[in-house]
Amino acid sequence: MRLRTVLSQALVVSALGFAMTSVQAEGTLKIGLVAPFSGPFAAYGTQMYDGMKTYMSLNGDEVAGKKIEIIRRDTGGSGPASAKRLSQELVTRDKVDFLAGYGLTPEAQASGSVAEASKTPMIVMNAATTSIMDKSKYIARVSLTTLQGGDVMGRWAAQAGIKKVVTMVADYGPGIDAETAFKKTFTAGGGTILDSIRTPLNNPDFGPFMQRAHDLKPDAVFVFVPAGEQSISFMKNFREKGMSAAGVKVIGPGDVTDDHVLNTMGDEALGVITTHQYSQAHNSPENKKFLAAYAKVNPDAGPANFMTVSGYDGMDAIYQVAKKLNGVIDGDKAMTVLRGMHIDSPRGPITIDAKTRDIDQREYIRVVERVDGVLRNVEFEQYPNSKGEDKFECLIPELCKKLSKG
Repeated sequence: MRLRTVLSQALVVSALGFAMTSVQAEGTLKIGLVAPFSGPFAAYGTQMYDGMKTYMSLNGDEVAGKKIEIIRRDTGGSGPASAKRLSQELVTRDKVDFLAGYGLTPEAQASGSVAEASKTPMIVMNAATTSIMDKSKYIARVSLTTLQGGDVMGRWAAQAGIKKVVTMVADYGPGIDAETAFKKTFTAGGGTILDSIRTPLNNPDFGPFMQRAHDLKPDAVFVFVPAGEQSISFMKNFREKGMSAAGVKVIGPGDVTDDHVLNTMGDEALGVITTHQYSQAHNSPENKKFLAAYAKVNPDAGPANFMTVSGYDGMDAIYQVAKKLNGVIDGDKAMTVLRGMHIDSPRGPITIDAKTRDIDQREYIRVVERVDGVLRNVEFEQYPNSKGEDKFECLIPELCKKLSKG
């Protein structure tokens, strides 16, 4: 009799323990962060994660009554098979409510089928190829497309009187997108492409490519390389080959003067002109608030950059969805909330397009200048989002006069 009582009590405790575990699970909102945290692009994952933490520091680690849990998974770099496997494990084993991150295009493209099959909302926080959005109707992007930056730079360069350009881009989706868009708008404005050079995605030696460009005597080199170490290597080779001394300009999407590594480049980065959606120097209350919180949460992380902001805005999107759905995440309902969503970002107001689920945002024309002793991407013109008027707006008249035609 006593044994039966003990067994009965044990079963009750076991049942209660299971019930408590279920309640705890129901009280957690899980985000699977898939990104490189090691390898040549290790900074990407860390930067996105730092942005996510910054958002939570300002808005709390709970939303709609649920505790936020971020589960990080390291792809190790440009590994589509690894990214897909990790995404699948997060969905099937960890039961995440959202997939997020994706530092490189191959990672995001490979993981789209996982989002589609499981109906899991997937928030892209960096990968920038336009075609990613075709992989699943459960993908939304809060970062950028290099096609946007290339398109706007082509328009600006033609208007600024640049006539002859060599393009030099990393040989994968974002680089090809950037190059294609730039060529279209630049040549439509009367410009000439002297040569189109493709560089390896991993560990390129820019020396031979730079010599090839130098021999053609262009007015400018349009460049896209993955942000980080390749930016530093590109600028070093540009100077060593005498391109700066010959008066050749560097133009392109903002990855080449990424805020995170800009001051490592030194004075050779001065005068580089880029199009991008974010700069640390962006003057807005939202950016000042973001930068102050970022510095407090990540005191040893180095400067914030566009990937940090994408992590921050990605969390804003997730919180908005969770609030709207009262913490019960359904894939189809989540995508309904994400379509047309507005976010007051540190970069300026952004929208997730209701039709494409892609990012709609301003592009800024920036020039690298030394401000208060440090290098900054100074925004001197802006181009409106896709719903705006098709023309540039001057932000700093003296720089517009100096750098833009007329």
